[in-house]
Amino acid sequence: MRHPFRDHHISAFLESVGGSQKPLDLALGHYFRAHKSIGANDRRFIGETLYGMVRWKSLIDHFCASTYPQDRLAAFRKIPLEECLKDPSIPEPIRLGLSEFLYEKLYSAYGLAKTRLIGKALNGSAPPTVRANLIKTTREALLELWKGKFDVAPCSFAPQGIRFQKREPLFALPEFKEGLFEVQDEGSQLVSELVEAKPGDHILDYCSGSGGKTLAFAPSMKGKGQIYLHDIRPHILLEAKKRMKRAGVQNAQIMEPNHPRLSSLKGKMDWVLVDVPCTGTGTLRRNPDAKWKIDLFMLERLKKEQREIVEKAIAYLKPTGKLVYATCSILPEENQDQIDFFIQSHGLVLEKPPLSLLPEEGGSDGFFAAVLKKTQ
Repeated sequence: MRHPFRDHHISAFLESVGGSQKPLDLALGHYFRAHKSIGANDRRFIGETLYGMVRWKSLIDHFCASTYPQDRLAAFRKIPLEECLKDPSIPEPIRLGLSEFLYEKLYSAYGLAKTRLIGKALNGSAPPTVRANLIKTTREALLELWKGKFDVAPCSFAPQGIRFQKREPLFALPEFKEGLFEVQDEGSQLVSELVEAKPGDHILDYCSGSGGKTLAFAPSMKGKGQIYLHDIRPHILLEAKKRMKRAGVQNAQIMEPNHPRLSSLKGKMDWVLVDVPCTGTGTLRRNPDAKWKIDLFMLERLKKEQREIVEKAIAYLKPTGKLVYATCSILPEENQDQIDFFIQSHGLVLEKPPLSLLPEEGGSDGFFAAVLKKTQ
């Protein structure tokens, strides 16, 4: 059944973003804030429809030559998705909702069977997952608190993870506002576990973003030692500062690139976490618009940037220190190939086999992480 109000806003949104490079989730949030008359149910429907249209952009292109939003919405609704996914006359990359470039990269790395599983996972929705903040509570306490209120279960691998079986207004819950939990994918939680922080350690989160991984390992330090959060984006460090305060992390310092003390940290860190900028191919179900922007130029630029960042980060390690290299990519060029380069170029060795997670349907996002240390 058509819904003129919803259809109007879907078309209006598509017209408003045009060729914008702004991520879909941010653009959608901005649109909803500017149109407060759109209620919760309508927002959910509009959001799900737009995410579907972006995920299946190439399939819509296959059936619809028009660029007009109304035409593309009509085509999307007419496409028999399940039948198309089995139709051999439609090129495989289109059936998997992948660009030709990304399909070729995944096929080369994983073969056809795994590429199909990855494509299916990336076109699904990510399960809502949170991590208990051990500074203020436990996973068991949260599970007990939410029993009967929400359909929740402990994560299979992340020791503090809790998975919600359906979407809930997590950021509006009093437990979130009190800092009892953080929203974090199970795979990201497992990456954080590789930083084996202990009381008294000095740790640099070199590409910290808003501090999600720091929040995961900080409780292990029991307030002793020091964490330094560094990022080239001052605005995101402000968000990190707010998150640290809410979570009760008291031994963290914000280090902007021009901070006078940053250079004095060189050679003194027990751990350096380097969560580098990457293609984000492991998290494309959350950011489906990103998959249509990934090309060879982007990949080569990011590889160069990753190497430059790691080269700078190594300088902060003490002789016995360890570096955790992490991405949310599933492309070997950003993962194992880079590790091989670091080992050959910087005198580093792997401490243990890398963590390599592929996106799973109903499971975690895709991540890669490796623990490296200096040769003695």
